[in-house]
Amino acid sequence: MPTSTLSSSDLEVLYRNLLLPRVIEEKMLRLIRQGRLSKWFSGFGQEAIAVGTTFALSKQDYILPMHRNLGVWTTRGLPLEKLFCQLMGKDGGFTKGRDRTFHFGSLDYNIIGMISQLAAMLPVADGLGLAAKMTGEDRVAVPFIGEGATREGDFHEALNLASVWKLPVIFIVENNGYGLSTPTAAAIPVRDIALAASGYAMHAEIVDGNDIRKVITAVSSARKRAVAGEGPTLLEMKTFRMRGHEEASGTKYVPQELMDTWSKLDPVERFEKSISKKINAAKQKAIRQELVDKVEKVADWALLQPEATSSLDGELADVFAPAQPTVQVSTPESGPERELRFIDAISDGLRTALRENEKTVILGQDIADYGGVFKVTQGFVEEFGAARILNTPIIESGAVGAAMGLALAGYRPIVEIQYFDFITCGFNQIVNNLATTHYRWNAPVNVTIRAPFGGGIGAGPFHSQSMEAWFCHTPGLKVVVPSSPSDAKGLLLASIDDPNPVLFLEHKKLYRFIKGPVSESNYRIELGKANVVRDGSSLSIITYGVGVLWALEEAKYWSEKGVELEVVDLRTIVPWDRETVINSVRKTNRVLILHEAPKTGGFGGEISAQIAESVFEHLEAPPVRLGGADMPIPFSKQIENEVYSAESRLRRSIEDLLAY
Repeated sequence: MPTSTLSSSDLEVLYRNLLLPRVIEEKMLRLIRQGRLSKWFSGFGQEAIAVGTTFALSKQDYILPMHRNLGVWTTRGLPLEKLFCQLMGKDGGFTKGRDRTFHFGSLDYNIIGMISQLAAMLPVADGLGLAAKMTGEDRVAVPFIGEGATREGDFHEALNLASVWKLPVIFIVENNGYGLSTPTAAAIPVRDIALAASGYAMHAEIVDGNDIRKVITAVSSARKRAVAGEGPTLLEMKTFRMRGHEEASGTKYVPQELMDTWSKLDPVERFEKSISKKINAAKQKAIRQELVDKVEKVADWALLQPEATSSLDGELADVFAPAQPTVQVSTPESGPERELRFIDAISDGLRTALRENEKTVILGQDIADYGGVFKVTQGFVEEFGAARILNTPIIESGAVGAAMGLALAGYRPIVEIQYFDFITCGFNQIVNNLATTHYRWNAPVNVTIRAPFGGGIGAGPFHSQSMEAWFCHTPGLKVVVPSSPSDAKGLLLASIDDPNPVLFLEHKKLYRFIKGPVSESNYRIELGKANVVRDGSSLSIITYGVGVLWALEEAKYWSEKGVELEVVDLRTIVPWDRETVINSVRKTNRVLILHEAPKTGGFGGEISAQIAESVFEHLEAPPVRLGGADMPIPFSKQIENEVYSAESRLRRSIEDLLAY
């Protein structure tokens, strides 16, 4: 987009777009001084980057802005009334009072909301770019990031993925000289962030970020390359932050000579001088006054709006996106059955999902030609193609973030984490990004994360862990743990259908250890519904995953002694089926909660507490929790099975509970 050819009317439009965020900033700064606004992240002096970038893009392009990119929202034309309510924390904003200032997005305007872990949004842009590439759309994704956050791993994972897959992504680095109070030179060993692109064979440019014409030109060129299939671009926009990190921070740590130098390069004043022959000073003054009057009117109106309020029921209702009704567990009428191993039932579920919906894709390490380390996806690339069975580099965070971008673009991505133990490398994306998005700004995120977990195979500390309790403490994330082949298929299909992020845990020991009948129909098992897999009257065992096998084996032993144990398989632990559990405990009056994970902090503690609170008067003995020992899982099978494992203490625990 050559800005030299812009007509007077086009220049006026561009000038209004550049000036509007400045006028809003000036109003907000006055409100801060008056004590009428609590928080403000200023982009004063950086407006040319947000405005110029948005001006150069098409409306269908995705933008992932940050704190100082007010010009993205105003240039995209979001209603000022709604925007001001958001910025002031009033009723009628974009997040219903759930997140502040610029932590929001709007899919209607193709703007994706940020989180405070800044670089996390870059892999999301990769996913959006991948979606555009897969559908052949004339569309790019443009994430913003400050120079400080380019030290984070997600920056490099995102650049790597975008480059190796030639994604239509334009990375905008706003190098404004400071990360909060730390000068860039004290945090980064090179002068130019653009040098990072060379490590990923990516086109890069250094741009005068205070010259809106140069910003527009650079972004326009990058977009042209991206949609032509030439891959991503890294644009380093040189600018300066004229205010504090946020307004309360101040700028005392900034040398005055720097402030003086950059104040002479103010992007608004520079543009005003450059257009003075086509839009004279009087006209510029009139435009400014018009915008000032408009902003004053909207701000005064917004200040009178009520604070955002809600109720517990109202808030909880938005933690998860509403799920579509699903079919209950299969019956013989559902169709013929086959005897399948646990692992084969999972493969069958994945194949079903891929055949049913072309928007279903799988991402993961070594899942294509190799078929994954456990061979769950063996043969998939031959049937569904490399465009839907995507090998990723070793980038757990980047893969999960990309899956989020795909989901926001309407896909149903499934991410395979090679071992559950490795999911810690993607923890931030899961708990701070995936899990919060629907609650914060009402965007469903349909991502299913499959992870082989658990011990019992002599795999040692980093390939045997059961860390599900970490994720059960994360509102907005569902956690599913099947224990049989039939459940594995039905729960997996329901998880893939669910419009929320679902962590689907597959016990490695069960993969080739158990078999069972599995319907050939495309059935679903409703998430959040437990299954009483054995009726009993003497004691309830509440468990999930491999614990179900332990409990059933133990129940056979006790049945021969005339003691009938009831075994309840939770199947889904978030949300978990309180009603079925409580009903079981009311019937048997004794309860043992069993899981493979370490006892301290395990999910069994939550179940035990709920039982004690709800049916204390029905109990003939205290609820008992039985979990693994509070230690890392050893390599030695003898130590794991006889010292660590809860299975080795199960019979003694039942004896003590029955004797109480």
